[in-house]
Amino acid sequence: MKNIVYVIFGMIFGVLLYKSEAVSWYRIQEMFMFKSFHMYGIIGSAVFVGAISLFLLKRNKTKCLTGETIQVADKKMGKSNLIGGIIYGLGWGLIGTCPGPIYVLIGSGYSFMFVVLFSALAGTWVYSALREKLPH
Repeated sequence: MKNIVYVIFGMIFGVLLYKSEAVSWYRIQEMFMFKSFHMYGIIGSAVFVGAISLFLLKRNKTKCLTGETIQVADKKMGKSNLIGGIIYGLGWGLIGTCPGPIYVLIGSGYSFMFVVLFSALAGTWVYSALREKLPH
């Protein structure tokens, strides 16, 4: 029952993604073709808000709902980030949308997104099977 807070916030976030057209194939195509600032504005404001939020979380030693202090580990950038980014970008280009809002698109009636969901789960499984052999 305590996870209901996460479900409610997830639903609100999904509605915001849908209403802002952040999951629209046309908006994403406009972004990749540099025809509109819409998606760059959404992504840029998300990066800005995220950076400030992380700064405040670290500075104030904020605790999560379970009472544990939220810790954000520093991560080194390397070859694996480049490879992962390329794979992520190719997937984004193939399906025409960021894979993050898969559930929003399914909930919006785009039933073909079940194929994307299955593919994302299969990709996660393949990664877990090959994790030890991949560069980290």
